[in-house]
Amino acid sequence: MGPLDFVKLLENSINEPGLGWTLCFIGEDQSNKLAELTQELRGEFSTTGDGKEILSGFSYWGIGPTIAWDHACNDRFYLVMKESIESFRSRWYQIHSNSIKGQEYHYVSLGVGTGEKDQFILSFLLNGNPNLLYFPVDMSSEMLRLGVQQATQGAQLKGSHVLPIQIDFSIERNVSELRKLLDRVLNDSPVLFSLLGNTLANFQQDTELLQTLSKLMRREDKLLIEVATTEDLNEEAAQKAAQEYAKTKSFREFVTSALLQNTDLHIDLNSVFFEGSIETDKAILIKILYRNLTGNKIQVVLPDRSVMNFEDQDTIRLYLTRKYTSAGIEKIISDSNLALVDSLHISLEPRNRNRFGMNLILLAPHSSGINNKSPVARDIWSKR
Repeated sequence: MGPLDFVKLLENSINEPGLGWTLCFIGEDQSNKLAELTQELRGEFSTTGDGKEILSGFSYWGIGPTIAWDHACNDRFYLVMKESIESFRSRWYQIHSNSIKGQEYHYVSLGVGTGEKDQFILSFLLNGNPNLLYFPVDMSSEMLRLGVQQATQGAQLKGSHVLPIQIDFSIERNVSELRKLLDRVLNDSPVLFSLLGNTLANFQQDTELLQTLSKLMRREDKLLIEVATTEDLNEEAAQKAAQEYAKTKSFREFVTSALLQNTDLHIDLNSVFFEGSIETDKAILIKILYRNLTGNKIQVVLPDRSVMNFEDQDTIRLYLTRKYTSAGIEKIISDSNLALVDSLHISLEPRNRNRFGMNLILLAPHSSGINNKSPVARDIWSKR
């Protein structure tokens, strides 16, 4: 008997129908991430959410937040999320037909989420490219498991062609290592990267994040981003944007799920506040805060068993998001040395009373020779 071909045996096992196994690259020490979360919860006293905080990736990190996010995304009363998911296929179809069709890309999904949007993207990319490799990337291994199951459902994609990667892609060192891995596996094959679901807006340093992600891209690569938009930048619009999130109970449960999972704080959903403000010429900024309304100091046990003093009126920032103006997202793109390939706008609010929407934008490296046009989006209307 000759030597065993371990790699071939492993590949055959992963490809066997019905098993549901995937290999996953674990790129970070999870104990370091827990220490980082703990440190951010020890921030200074602040009534405005500028002290104690849960950074973006940690809102989805772990099984509790993953389940809570899945529940929110499937809540029929969370109308903006419902419309965003249901309209994505038609929006992606138009971007694909105009700018992607006929080209073969491997696919790297930055922030896989619940996987529905990746499922639509894969269904188009796999047509004519059966050798496509799919790299879902997320800080949460639980979110990877959930998202991959949905994204590959019904797809003619071998299990060995799905390579989940657990890293925090907001860290430049991790992005550099990811690019090295892609170079080894893909050589010079072009890649479509994506950052969907308004994920860019969840990072306080959003421009720096896009600048970091632009370093992933080679000349023939593309980046598909999705951002929430506003046509108005005033106090009334800011309050309407905050209310849009506040009225859905499942979203309140999601934003508090990281606290529920990682501390012993008793969660009162009535202590969750949604505050909208204006980032000059750029966006409406929505901060979601947990405020101590008990009138007393609360001693909260953190993951390392230390105690955090949560004073009366002190806050923990649970989440941060934005709705961008066209000028705001244009500047972020320009500052990241990226060029516009295509852009599509849709109004998500029924009858568009709030003048909010969503842009799906396809970008390329500025060095690719594509004109860096102002990203004025083509408009379409969702079917209602």
